[in-house]
Amino acid sequence: MPEVQRKPKITASRKLLLKSLMLAKAKECWEQEHEEREAEKVRYLAERIPTLQTRGLSLSALQDLCRDLHAKVEVVDEERYDIEAKCLHNTREIKDLKLKVLDLRGKFKRPPLRRVRVSADAMLRALLGSKHKVSMDLRANLKSVKKEDTEKERPVEVGDWRKNVEAMSGMEGRKKMFDAAKSPTSQ
Repeated sequence: MPEVQRKPKITASRKLLLKSLMLAKAKECWEQEHEEREAEKVRYLAERIPTLQTRGLSLSALQDLCRDLHAKVEVVDEERYDIEAKCLHNTREIKDLKLKVLDLRGKFKRPPLRRVRVSADAMLRALLGSKHKVSMDLRANLKSVKKEDTEKERPVEVGDWRKNVEAMSGMEGRKKMFDAAKSPTSQ
């Protein structure tokens, strides 16, 4: 069985060469697109706006021409303002609808929370405000338990566990356990 030959990996210099060629081609395409846009803009303006013939016009004719141009500029400015207002309204509406969609999905981006150590007093101050002076010493109300007392109450009996099981089985064993539990409280 012949060995399978692997394709050689592209060398770093070849990669760099390909990358530079791709960037040069992209730059060339971008410049060509930019020139086409400029040409389209010039063509559109030439089509829409006729050249002004101001030679040979009297002062009153020039003033009338200026008034007409100002009136046209005002109309265009009003249209631009109206379109801007519509655009802002639409973007706000889109934003609100996106929030509604997120709300309906129930997927909110939650910020990463950090653990903060706060004492009980600081938490109460934050909740109740600084006017209320409440101190909450939780350890003061705890009951103190001595380990020595609990060890003395339960004497450790070392003996045969089989005898203990036989003695505690049946109703007699349960009565002994009941009596044993009852007797320390009465003492």
